[in-house]
Order: sequence, then C-alpha cells, then structure tokens
Amino acid sequence: MNCITAQSSLSGSISVPGSKSHTIRACLLAALAEGTSYIRNPLPSADCLSASRCIKEIGAQVEMTDDNSLWTVHGAGKNVHLPSNVVDVGNSGSVLYFLTPIAATFSGWSIFTGDESIRTRPVGHLAQALQQLGATTHISRPDVDAPPLLVQGPITAGKVVTDGCLSQYISGMMMAASRIQGTLEIELTDPKEVPYLDMTKMWLESLGIPVQMSSDYKHIVVGGPHSIPAFDRTIPSDWEAVAFPLVAALLTDSCITIQHIDGSGSQGDEAIVAVLQSVGACIDWNKEKEELVVYGGSHAQKHFSATHGVAGRLSTEHLPDKTLRINCSGFPDAVPALSVAACFIEGTTIIEDIGVCRKKETDRIEVMKSELTKLGACVEDGPDYLIIHGHSPLTADGNPNPEFTLHGGVVESYDDHRVAMSLAVLGLALKEPVTVKDAECCAVSFPDFFQVMKGIGAGFSLN
Repeated sequence: MNCITAQSSLSGSISVPGSKSHTIRACLLAALAEGTSYIRNPLPSADCLSASRCIKEIGAQVEMTDDNSLWTVHGAGKNVHLPSNVVDVGNSGSVLYFLTPIAATFSGWSIFTGDESIRTRPVGHLAQALQQLGATTHISRPDVDAPPLLVQGPITAGKVVTDGCLSQYISGMMMAASRIQGTLEIELTDPKEVPYLDMTKMWLESLGIPVQMSSDYKHIVVGGPHSIPAFDRTIPSDWEAVAFPLVAALLTDSCITIQHIDGSGSQGDEAIVAVLQSVGACIDWNKEKEELVVYGGSHAQKHFSATHGVAGRLSTEHLPDKTLRINCSGFPDAVPALSVAACFIEGTTIIEDIGVCRKKETDRIEVMKSELTKLGACVEDGPDYLIIHGHSPLTADGNPNPEFTLHGGVVESYDDHRVAMSLAVLGLALKEPVTVKDAECCAVSFPDFFQVMKGIGAGFSLN
C-alpha cells in the first residue's frame, strides 16, 4: 500500500494509542505472574500482538475484548515453562530481546526467529551476555549476527559486563532475574536508551521486585527469585506516537489538541516537546488536563513570543552557535520525526549519539538521509549522528523563503513504521505530493494511523 500526501491544515482533537513499550512489558510480566492480570488500553499493534501471541508459548493464556480495550492475561506463574515451539516474534525487537533472557532461565533449548527485518537485527550482545551467566547460545547462520538464535539454559545468578547499547536486552535480563536464585549484577560500559531502563525498573518495583540502579545507569542489581503478583493496569499513551501528529501540526497551518498525554515521566520521548520549543515551536502542555495543544503557522500568532520572530517560524537563531544539538541517546525512536522537523527549522540541527539507530528495523541514519535527500533536504551523516541544514518556509520578515527548496517525490519506507509515518507527515507541509511506498507498516506501532490523522484533516490517500 502506498500513501500519497496533499498539503493540509489540521484541526480538532486526536488521541494516540497506548504505549508500545509499556504494553509489551505488561504482557511479559503478566505471563510470569500468579493469577489473572488485566491490561487496560493496550496498544493493539503488530508488535504488541506478537507479544500476546508469544507468551502463550511459555504457558500464559490471553483473552481480548472485541475493541481491544482490555487484555486479560492468565499468568503461567509457577507453571511457566520452556517455550513449547519455535518462538516467532514477528517484527518485534522488544519481544525478541525481552523473552530470550526469560527463556534462558529454563533447562533446555529455545529457538527465536522472526520476519525478514528481525532476521537482520543484532543478537551477539545478547548472546554474549547470557553466556556470562552460563547459557549456551548458537546463532544459526555463520557470519550473520541475527536470528535465528538458539539459547540453552538455565542461566544462574552472577555478574554480566556488556555495553548496553541496546536497552531492550538489558530490560529482558532484569525481568529474567525474578526467576533466578540469587543476585544478578549488570555492569554497562556504555548505557543507551536509559529511560527504558527506568521504565523496566518502575514495572519491577511496582510488582515487589527490588532493583538497584546507579545514577549513571552503569550498575544494575536485581535480586531473585520473586513471585510476581497479578495486576490491573492502564497503559498510558505512547509518546513515540505523539511525535507524528505533533510534528505534523507544527509544520502546517494548524491547531490540534492531543489528548490523554502521559505526564508520568516514564517515557523518554516526551523530551521532544522541550527540543521543539527551543526553536520557537508553540506547544502548550497542560499536565492536569493531560493534553498538548499544538499551534502551527498563523495559529501560533496569539500564543507566540515576539522575541522569536515570525509566528510559526522555527529557527535556531536564539541557540548557542545558532545550532540545535539534540542528544537522542535516551529517545532514539524519535530520530525519524525529529529529522523531518529539522528540515523545516532555519539553521543547522545536529542529532547525535544515535548509533543505536543503525540497529533498528532499518539503518535509520542511512535511510533518513537517503529519503530526505530525495525530497531536496541537505543532510549529512556519520557513525552516530545526522546533520540537517534546514530552512523555514518563511524568512525572518515573514515572506516566502527562496532557500526553502523541499519538494515532493517518491520515497521508500523500507517497511519501517517510524520512517513511513515521518515521511508521510513531511508531505502534509509541501505543495507537491509525497508518495510513501509500503506504508502499511505503520500498523506495527500505530494502528489506523492514516485514518486517525485523516480525522483531523490530514491529506492522505491510500492505494
């Protein structure tokens, strides 16, 4: 399915789905729990449905309401067991990295695989970490650091030293520690995506599992074993999904309200609000009402600070060295959306410490440079950074900017949901259409993305 965009103005209210990161953690922990857990407002995306399917292999049972507003998980508890079949995680890296350490707590072999994209995702760091705890691992294809991955347990308590460049397998080991007799110590030499480690710590502690984590995230201690109680939780809204309507409104002549915003601080991607406000974005975040109001173009006028210049114009001119520097190590999934926004910001944007983005569904550094360049953007890349030399459509005196040369075209999604949504959002701000190929992949994290966005005026047509 291709998505063809048209220049749009957005208005009205929108709700984004529940958090993918919270939903998958809830599924895994509910599977290990004694008794019946209730997960309210889960994200019924492809990745989360993979989680709900895979936990059945270790003995859990899952029931879903017709509208997916409630998932009931009958935990395996003391009867949890070695996966009864090959575990196919679909497209979900989170399920792969979370469930593999849990499976390694059992005696016997577990086999993990997934779709074409998962079969390119690195697993060497995970395998080496589990080996330090006594597991035997085997990556099935010589010279290919990717699933299928075979793991034989059981692992035992001890110390693991690893770089932590992917937070997901660290979270998986923290969850697995609840099944290990003794103390698991994890030493991270270069921790990344640390807000997700905080999220896992929060979940475990809320279920009675003590976690010690140093302020620099380099030392994590989890004691076990602990029986996990059943729970009843409501999944908060997904900040990773908030980025797309937020950026869409800022780049167009729009005013939208994004409802049910998570203000708990448990999701690192909320940092995008402050990042965009630093270049003049007009965003009101009312934490009491749990909503963001986003003003783009002329709608920013009555809320706009005159010291920033033209309403709706984004610029780095008030920043040090007139450069926007974004360290995205804590929220790398925002890189595609921020890359798009940077193309409309007058000045240079440097998105750095994002080497992990080369290990996601695609090499997002390479992909965003390639596809944005096709549309006229000026982008440089390096091992762990992107540099975007952007231009606002408006000059400092409010006239059309002749240096703004972004144009329409045909771009590839590479079957990466965040790439697809980011490029579709970009197209809403251009006079010429943008065609995003293979856009159905958006369902991985934001089911009904196109329909929801069309409800507030987005000019998306699908064929």
